[in-house]
Amino acid sequence: MKQLNCHEKAVPRKSVETLISMGRKRALCVSALLVLFTLFYPVNAIDTITRTQFISDGDDEGLVSSDGMFKLGFFSPGNSRFRYIGIWFNKISVQTVVWVANRETPIKNFAGFFKIDEKGNLAIFDGNDSSSLWSTNVSVPTPSTKAMLLDSGNLVLLAENRRDKTETILWQSFDYPTDTLLPGMKFGLNKKTGLIHTISSWKSSDDPAPGKFSNRLDPNGLPQFFMYEGTVPRWRAGPWNGRNLNGIPDVTIHLKGHETEYSSQMDLNNYTFENNDNEVYVMVPAKNNTLFSLSMIDSMGTYQRLIWHESKKWMKFWTAPQDLCDEYTRCGANALCNEDMAVHCTCLPGFEPLRPQDLNLKCVEKRKVDGCGKGNGEGFVRLEPVKLPDARMSQFYSNMSLKECELECSKSCNCTGFASVDIYEDGRGCMVWFGELKDMRLYKDGQNFYLRVDAVELAAYMQENSKILGNKRLAIFVVPIVMEVPLLAACFYYTWRWHAKRKGKKKIQNFRSMLLAESAASLPYYKDSPNVKSSAENGHIDLVLFDLGTIIAATDNFSSSKKLGQGGFGPVYMGQLPNGLEIAVKRLSQNSGQGIAEFKNEVLLIAKLQHRNLVRLLGCCIEKDEKMLIYEFMPHKSLDYYIFDESRKLLLDWKKRFDIILGIARGILYLHQDSRLTIIHRDLKAGNILLDGEMEPKISDFGIARIFGGDQTQVKTTTVVGTFGYMSPEYALGGLFSMKSDVFSFGVLLLEIISGKKNSEFFPDNPFSYLIKYTWELWRDGNALEIVDSSIADSCPAQEVLRCIQVGLLCVQDDARERPNMLTTIFMLSTETPLPSPKQPTFSIRRAQNEPESSITGAGSSGNGVTMTTFSAR
Repeated sequence: MKQLNCHEKAVPRKSVETLISMGRKRALCVSALLVLFTLFYPVNAIDTITRTQFISDGDDEGLVSSDGMFKLGFFSPGNSRFRYIGIWFNKISVQTVVWVANRETPIKNFAGFFKIDEKGNLAIFDGNDSSSLWSTNVSVPTPSTKAMLLDSGNLVLLAENRRDKTETILWQSFDYPTDTLLPGMKFGLNKKTGLIHTISSWKSSDDPAPGKFSNRLDPNGLPQFFMYEGTVPRWRAGPWNGRNLNGIPDVTIHLKGHETEYSSQMDLNNYTFENNDNEVYVMVPAKNNTLFSLSMIDSMGTYQRLIWHESKKWMKFWTAPQDLCDEYTRCGANALCNEDMAVHCTCLPGFEPLRPQDLNLKCVEKRKVDGCGKGNGEGFVRLEPVKLPDARMSQFYSNMSLKECELECSKSCNCTGFASVDIYEDGRGCMVWFGELKDMRLYKDGQNFYLRVDAVELAAYMQENSKILGNKRLAIFVVPIVMEVPLLAACFYYTWRWHAKRKGKKKIQNFRSMLLAESAASLPYYKDSPNVKSSAENGHIDLVLFDLGTIIAATDNFSSSKKLGQGGFGPVYMGQLPNGLEIAVKRLSQNSGQGIAEFKNEVLLIAKLQHRNLVRLLGCCIEKDEKMLIYEFMPHKSLDYYIFDESRKLLLDWKKRFDIILGIARGILYLHQDSRLTIIHRDLKAGNILLDGEMEPKISDFGIARIFGGDQTQVKTTTVVGTFGYMSPEYALGGLFSMKSDVFSFGVLLLEIISGKKNSEFFPDNPFSYLIKYTWELWRDGNALEIVDSSIADSCPAQEVLRCIQVGLLCVQDDARERPNMLTTIFMLSTETPLPSPKQPTFSIRRAQNEPESSITGAGSSGNGVTMTTFSAR
């Protein structure tokens, strides 16, 4: 560091007054230079700043940890022009910001600087007006402080004790995380200060301000972690059970190029869990300095575990929530969620649904017992393996065996169950629950839970479990109840049932194996997916196989009164299962020229996808000559049923239409980016957008969807399939499809929802026009609102509609590279940031005026497999 000196010339002998005056001027000069030196001496490639140093914006300056792993400096996220101070990984090619200081107070110019202020706090200043935008704002005992970026990525403010040469941490960024958790970071609660570590999503990729999703510890009962959407719990990570966080599955990922495998379970086994008088937290160990990993919550509310791979990208190897059963209290209290069943929710033993047709609502006790507990002959049944219930109404007992825990639970009238947890080193301990049991699910990495039941349920359980039947102690409670049942009949029944189950399992296994084997050739990119490959190796997929008899009964033998519609695949029927659940049955026509490949494709694809804006596949039926897909029933049919009908479109006001637009966009974003597979739908249209009971949109029909494997961004096919009016030009003309092909289809859908007209329709006043061209011409002339559906024209907000029209035109631009991706599209729809101007469309592909709207498939006469009826160039 340079030292400033005032070099003085020899001064002739003068009067005393003159010398004193000159001395004062020199002192002022030195003071001014020192002040300037303090404020404007920059830092470059060091890990520490003191009171005499600062970081300014504009140059490649900042703090770099001593091992070079992390860097602190100014940055602008995404397409934002605002400036922030952040910390990111310094040794990888993709800038990944893990902490932001001024996430709510950005600098709106490039004149900011970062320094220790006169009070000894770290602060960010706007250089134009010297105002402070952010500060650590802690009580500093001495102004002699310094800031250091540690090798862990933790920025600390230190106070030096000059007497014993020690340093005290006054503030650290690890106590105030943004959206990311790093190895070595405590995540929990400081009981002394009341500080709860919370990570919250960014609003968007361009705005690091806190979004609506957050993750934090709830210390009530045995501590557990919740993800919230606003203030509403969305997902729960279960309590610590001595080995890991119950509810987080064991996941192992093999990284090509690394000498060892990396698994989340390995990290979980080495978690530091601490719960004492001062604090409670979990912490991922910081061991492997050559491996970059993190946990974060994104703007869509997905909690992710990521690891940097040598292929120069972040690999997502675990996310939450993953499926419907991960949704907090999906099945209500005293119920169990099973993702592998067509009907996800079942009541716990001893409970039944208040209304049989709605298991998600409420499970109530079958029998009320007067007095304490469950009455005479009560006991406990074992549920395995499950995610333990919400632990906020639980109590932990240390140094207690499983048997002692059972006795402890029996003492309380309100105790509903218990489980073993080995939190401390003695390896003994248990949790006891009181009151309702919430948020339970079956999953393979769960653990045993012992549910308190009455004598009737205990007997039924023991009949179902031969191991418990062999337990003499428990048999004492069963003999008085089952003594009237002939032993021979019981043996015959269980022998028959065992054979039936075995036969059924073998049948399902054979079907699944056949489906995987036959689909490998028809899905060239599916077989390369690591998730699917794993499923194939294990010989199963997560799917329910329905009996033909069940479907025949549900649909009244495919009665015409139950028919919902007809497609190229075959007819679709409404049905109702014996438990009251309504379903939609998609039946493959036996004489259909298409459908076999689509059937396999949809089974394999949609069974892997879980999102609120995707229709849910409950299972399938393949028996005799029948092949059927079983979906959740959508009572409001499809989107085209409303927006293209003059009377029914009145039911969709602008707010509902805008919600549908956003819902479709979120579903496509999940397919493209957030699901375990990268899916290109290829047939997005109004008829494939179904509406549930709350008019929430759900994307359906994945028969021609394709998976992108590896680093694929574009694929060329010789057979083009799709629907007139929705296909992008590069796909229709050249067989090239990508994520931007779906963006084009979404743009068409958006314009159709706004206008209430089909893109393939002809306008009476201009027979050579079509919706995209017509909208563009109106937008160019400043009259875009003329395209708005007359049923909502007088009630919709003009600026919001104009923004949607402009986004739609950006999505249908001819050049796929100029179309926004779906994440950017959602951001443009949801914010008021300035939008780029769309380019004029140059051509279109339309059906002939007298030709019915239909899907197209490849034809031998067409060079690229496309049959086109009209081609217009302008």
